[in-house]
Amino acid sequence: MKVSTTPLAGLLIIEPTIWRDDRGYFFESYNRETYKKIGIDAEFLQDNQSSSKRGTLRGLHCQKAPYEQGKLVRVVKGKVWDVAVDARKNSATYGQHHGLELSAENQLQYWIPPGFLHGFITLEDDTIFAYKCTNVYNKESEMGVIWNDEQLAIDWQMDNPIISEKDKNLPKFSEFESPF
Repeated sequence: MKVSTTPLAGLLIIEPTIWRDDRGYFFESYNRETYKKIGIDAEFLQDNQSSSKRGTLRGLHCQKAPYEQGKLVRVVKGKVWDVAVDARKNSATYGQHHGLELSAENQLQYWIPPGFLHGFITLEDDTIFAYKCTNVYNKESEMGVIWNDEQLAIDWQMDNPIISEKDKNLPKFSEFESPF
């Protein structure tokens, strides 16, 4: 396994070791002991999976305490542009974001610790996105920021995304009261 840091402290890119042969491939998508060795000593309480058509944008979301979540995200089928925004008030990179292409082809994983907003846009039809969460979903703790906030200036790799009504009505980053 290869682990790469990003300009945002705590945000990691994980490239699993993949064994390929004429039958296909095999890799461990998660092993608690291995992940502890790379600094992710998390207990995952919930696994989520979504399927989306091309151009679907989900995010930017987070949950406040006591239901804050760390997420280990990956793509099972298709391709996404995945974005994490540092929402930790005392961080030197507060308000900065980092994006990464995750796909079934590259098999990269993204560790997004608590304190980050998270979102992704699907770049192919029938994309299956899966993630492990360090806490359970709690509707009252859910927070977010509008996907196209001018201050964040995220390049989503695509114009005119498909967005839920809930996500269309999220506040701007300047109005977001970070609990982190």
